[in-house]
Amino acid sequence: MQRLVSAENKPIAIALAFILVILLIGTGYTLSTTGTAPLLSPNYLLQQLQIGAFLGICAAGIMMVILLGHIDLSIPWTLTAAAMTATAIGGDLAVPTALAVGVAVGLVNGIGVAWLRIPSMIFTLGVDTVLRGLMVAQTGGFAPQDTATPLMVFLAKERLLGIPAAIFVWAAVSLAIVVILTRTGFGRAIYATGSREAAAYLSGIRTRWVIVGAFVVSGVCAAIAGILLAGYSAKAYQGMGNVYLLPAIAAVVLGGTHILGGRGRYVGTLIGVILIVLLNSVLSIMQMPEAGRQIIYGGVIIAMLLVYGRNQRVLS
Repeated sequence: MQRLVSAENKPIAIALAFILVILLIGTGYTLSTTGTAPLLSPNYLLQQLQIGAFLGICAAGIMMVILLGHIDLSIPWTLTAAAMTATAIGGDLAVPTALAVGVAVGLVNGIGVAWLRIPSMIFTLGVDTVLRGLMVAQTGGFAPQDTATPLMVFLAKERLLGIPAAIFVWAAVSLAIVVILTRTGFGRAIYATGSREAAAYLSGIRTRWVIVGAFVVSGVCAAIAGILLAGYSAKAYQGMGNVYLLPAIAAVVLGGTHILGGRGRYVGTLIGVILIVLLNSVLSIMQMPEAGRQIIYGGVIIAMLLVYGRNQRVLS
């Protein structure tokens, strides 16, 4: 049992070690160049967490799908469609409309994967393309002129008790995911279905509805991220979600969630998000050229996955 627990915690420990190394390198660089250490400033860390909330909420949703051994590639335009629809509707209906878009996309994805048995990678990519076409048709190919509502701006940019409201939203989403995965029958069914769907079905679990539910959660999380991102930017724009797909998947995998499903803890995803946010922040402070940033960013991910992959082979 002790060996199993250590193996489960190993990816999390590795991610924490990488975070420490990133902080040390970034602090050493800023001390040598400016004589200050902004990375250790509470205000700076809160700002990075505020920006990381968008990625963290996307990662929370996509983790639910990855735990089933599936993938949701419709995240970018689910986020964008929710944000653009919310700003177009405006008023008190903006946020509920965005959430409804997330639910609708999740239902379509879940039905396509669970009932039609189309591979999730192909089906969700197709849904993402359809959403992109719908949004281009809605705006005529031009940037929308709508602006975010005051509530959206408040949730993304304002502070409560000195802490950005976006962090509270991220915390609420995180708490909901943890409760679902650890305290509900739905969460246990996700792990069972991800481990072996046929066995879960034979044991009485409604695996198709479990898959639909996970995709709905992923869609809603993408919509929430879209609400916040539109509020942070004060408007919605085409392609605003494109930069979040791969980092969200990377955060989930780096946090120890098995890409084939059945194993993973949300705390690992949380740490994976913080790692990616801090890495991007340090590279920005160092004014690393885009080419160098991509090389280092990819290298860190590959290095962690290699170490984690060795751990998985030992387990198997």
